[in-house]
Amino acid sequence: MADYDLAVIGGGLNGVSIARDAAGRGLRVILLEQGDLGAGASQASPRLIHGDLQVLERRGLFRVRAALRERDIWLRTAPHLVRPMRFVIPANSDERQPWVLRSWLLLYDRLASRPRLPASATIDITHHPVGNALKRPIGVAFEYSDCVVDDSRLVVLTAVDATERGADIRTGARCVRADRLDSWRLVVIDRGHRRVVTARALANASGAWSASVAETVLRMKPPEFGAVQISQIVVRRLFDTDNVYVFQNSDRRLIFASPYERDFTLIGTVGHAFKGDPAAVSMTSGDVGYLCDAANRYFRERIELVDVIRTVSGANLVAGPAARDGAMAFDRTRGKAPLLTVFGGDVTTARLRAERALDRLTPFYPMSPRWTAHTSLPGGDFAWERFEDEVDAAVARWRFLSEPQARRLVAAYGTRLAAILGDARDRADLGPAFGPELTGAEVRHLMTMEWARFPDDILWRRSKLGLTMKPEDRDALAAFMAAAT
Repeated sequence: MADYDLAVIGGGLNGVSIARDAAGRGLRVILLEQGDLGAGASQASPRLIHGDLQVLERRGLFRVRAALRERDIWLRTAPHLVRPMRFVIPANSDERQPWVLRSWLLLYDRLASRPRLPASATIDITHHPVGNALKRPIGVAFEYSDCVVDDSRLVVLTAVDATERGADIRTGARCVRADRLDSWRLVVIDRGHRRVVTARALANASGAWSASVAETVLRMKPPEFGAVQISQIVVRRLFDTDNVYVFQNSDRRLIFASPYERDFTLIGTVGHAFKGDPAAVSMTSGDVGYLCDAANRYFRERIELVDVIRTVSGANLVAGPAARDGAMAFDRTRGKAPLLTVFGGDVTTARLRAERALDRLTPFYPMSPRWTAHTSLPGGDFAWERFEDEVDAAVARWRFLSEPQARRLVAAYGTRLAAILGDARDRADLGPAFGPELTGAEVRHLMTMEWARFPDDILWRRSKLGLTMKPEDRDALAAFMAAAT
């Protein structure tokens, strides 16, 4: 008998979503990730949960409707990670005519399955706060509703839920060989130790590594799709409102400028074909300049290359025009264990993609029905409209928290915040402090419950505190984690 029903290679959003869905349907699951969860393309997403207006422009009505349905599901199941925002598109007749934009947005409103968010509207930005940051003579903009998401936290909490349902999540575990018989025999280097794992089915969800895993580990023909690099930049905060700006660039791309970690702005995305090592993706100065120029067409406050605080890049395989849906291949050769290959796609449709992937395996296993559309992620068992109430409750219970500190913690852990803060009466009860935000109690939680092994796992994925943490605090954090290992 095989050790597991399903083995998953890859701990990005696709991999952990498949593992969670499978574990919840009663399968014995192991997930193997060679590095950290969400360390590839999953940490370089645009952080949007949306229907995507550019898909609507290409007349992909059914895709937009499905994505907006997923947006509602995410709001219901992950209200701490997914936040509704008002998106603002300044009218620019040099690109798309204003009446075209307004028509899009009216259709966008109609495609939403249940209009739980405010409808689109036309605003006069000469008399509206969103216009304060914009150049003149832009006078009219269109406003609509969509959501932003903490993509890295989404990956980690999906993995947490998977393991709570019985999945075995292994980080620092690299599959170096897979032999396909009536079951899969996997040779794994797990944090320096060689082990052999058997599974009745295998899912290759290794993202940009899918081709190399197929060729070198599975010894099969790799998927014939191109790779694309997606990049964004982080700069100082350029506006005071909580809106997301959507700019029409001269090449007809839509560029998003989002509030980011209180004091910063995230601008993106720019994408192009990629060749090379997915572990060494870096943003070129040309791509940085492209995003700066796009923002400078609209913002009053000019940004230059030297103003870029951080760049974020990742690579993934793409499946042509249906890139947001990702790609899936299923190999069920007679007498051989099944192989599922899943890659690409955006954050919005990740849950649905995993659900469809598991459906391909139903002929091979007795399993329970679909379930993820109705079940909250850990800490998400409250209505999204009550997010501010959760923040107020945290400040009332742990009075040493400032409102911004409570907001960050609720946005990361939701109703499970007590697992970190417990009965603490002041910050000293939480152990050493690494700057004004991070405490020893939170670090211990991230190490024991969320697979954090190194400072970067905490500073750039499970949080974004690396943007503001001082070098001496980073050194103290590294020493603390080394001693706790």
